[in-house]
Amino acid sequence: MGKNEREDNGFDPENHNQEEEEKKKHLKEEELSVERIFENQEVPSWRKQLTVRAFVVSFVLSILFSVIVMKLNLTTGIIPSLNVSAGLLGFFFVKTWTKLLHKSGLLRQPFTRQENTVIQTCVVASSGIAFSGGFGSYLFAMSERIAKQSTDTLDFKKLSLGWIIGFLFIASFLGLFSVVPLRKIMIIDFRLTYPSGTATAHLINSFHTPQGAKLAKFFFDFSATYVGVGMICPYIVNISVLLGGIISWGLMWPLIEDRKGDWYRADLDSGSFSGIQGYRVFIAIAMILGDGLYNFIKVLSRTLLGLFHQFRYKDVSSELPVADHSSDVSSQSQLSYDDKRRTQLFLKDQIPIMFAVGGYVAIAAISMATLPHIFHQLKWYYILVIYIFAPALAFCNAYGCGLTDWSLASTYGKLAIFTIGAWAGAAHGGVLAGLAACGVMMNIVSTASDLMQDFKTGYLTLASPRSMFVSQIIGTAMGCVISPCVFWLFYKAFDDLGQPESQYPSPYAVVYRNMVLLGVKGFSSLPKNCLLLCCVFFSAAILINLIKDLVGKKWGRFIPLPMAMAIPFYIGSYFAIDMCLGSLILFVWEKINKAKADALAPAVASGLICGDGIWTLPASILALAGVKPPICMKFLSRGNNAKVDAFLGS
Repeated sequence: MGKNEREDNGFDPENHNQEEEEKKKHLKEEELSVERIFENQEVPSWRKQLTVRAFVVSFVLSILFSVIVMKLNLTTGIIPSLNVSAGLLGFFFVKTWTKLLHKSGLLRQPFTRQENTVIQTCVVASSGIAFSGGFGSYLFAMSERIAKQSTDTLDFKKLSLGWIIGFLFIASFLGLFSVVPLRKIMIIDFRLTYPSGTATAHLINSFHTPQGAKLAKFFFDFSATYVGVGMICPYIVNISVLLGGIISWGLMWPLIEDRKGDWYRADLDSGSFSGIQGYRVFIAIAMILGDGLYNFIKVLSRTLLGLFHQFRYKDVSSELPVADHSSDVSSQSQLSYDDKRRTQLFLKDQIPIMFAVGGYVAIAAISMATLPHIFHQLKWYYILVIYIFAPALAFCNAYGCGLTDWSLASTYGKLAIFTIGAWAGAAHGGVLAGLAACGVMMNIVSTASDLMQDFKTGYLTLASPRSMFVSQIIGTAMGCVISPCVFWLFYKAFDDLGQPESQYPSPYAVVYRNMVLLGVKGFSSLPKNCLLLCCVFFSAAILINLIKDLVGKKWGRFIPLPMAMAIPFYIGSYFAIDMCLGSLILFVWEKINKAKADALAPAVASGLICGDGIWTLPASILALAGVKPPICMKFLSRGNNAKVDAFLGS
């Protein structure tokens, strides 16, 4: 039958097949639609999303997560994303609460995914202060304990719970107001992915379906934190840490110690920065700076490229060329049911731009008036310069985090260390001025990216931007009190806190201290050939990253990360085995049942981390009270009949 005959009969097989394909596609989209599952559920108003029980649970979880982050801060300095864990535990606690109330007939308001998102936002905002507050970096670097480990023992500030809390309240809120006006551009117009926020949203959405609730059975196990961290961190991070430990402690440090008496004085203490400790710390710093500089330039260039693309073609609704999406115009113009529903509710509750601008200006004015009273070395005009450039840097960090899931808050902090420290100079308190400026900058850019990440989670769970913003403010306020108190518990409980050989060496505090010393004093105090080795490893970090990007994702995923390799250079590789064990567990699990591993691995990892973290809090309290562990073990040599005594402690 010819073409014309097909048309005369009124039946065209080609059109029929196309219609069938479109119907199948539409049915498939309906099957995959998340919002159609919840379309019969009423979305509560933004005020009803902010419940008392949500903030009670958030407060409890904030203490737990602050302890976990603080412990990681003071040991390895590696902090995994805790968004998923916060969403998981928030669901677990409130779901248990509502089940009990339901059985007793007292349940008035059901537990929604929007309320779950509020809890997750509040907990992450609160525990995030444990990182951006600098308790394992710039703030602890100001203390006398860390100053004694550096080449400058005079410029320090006596730690006090009062001024620490005051400083955090002044410095931590500005970042929230700096990017609020950009939420529509970032989330809807630019369609940035924010991988952690997206993953958390999918987890929360899945929990609140009948099938997804099964994922929230719990998997607590009182094992090492680092096994759980290893299950969350990508394989290449854990391998990089192990490789860094082998290169440094297996090869480099023994070779350098063989040159004792030639490269540095033989009578120096092992902790002296004029000796072997100088090589350990400054080579680690060189790798961190090399990696940070490369990624800073990389993210900044991608940011500028994306903006150029947007404004060059005057099409802010188009996909970014760096977002790895299809550029088909027709597919971009056709929004799915989920996208339409989410966009409608995301734009419903607006946050006035003047409120954000007014809040930023007011907090900036208060900061310039009060911060110089806490740090007299930090002049008001230093703060003014920081606040002028801060919104642009906060935008860059939030935008880059949306593309790569990588926050460069610490890199921007290091930038402030060198610029303000060098500007002030050693004679005018440049050490403390640089560290304080680092704190101000880190708090701004860190909270900005965290807020935008939470906006993405809220967008995907239909949580109101207003409830997200209020939850972030309340969580930040909680963190400004909880985190200093948790740190103070560690500080008072462990007299050797911050010492290289202690249980809590706080490696980055020493690193930040010596960074600012480099900025104000130069390289004259480094041991022989240390500067040369620093240049070599600085260049190597840049070269490794460049090669990783040039070879593409297929082969680049096998190239180690210099930032992760640098960590064991200073503190050793004792935690690398635990992290690699976590990777091994996940790898084997994925080989056996990938679907179940993908679904349950976050729960298992959360249980491992939280189980160990739960014990950290009472352990610190017991140490503070001078209580000895309940069980002690004593191992004697074979000459003593290989006797092993186990006895109860007093």
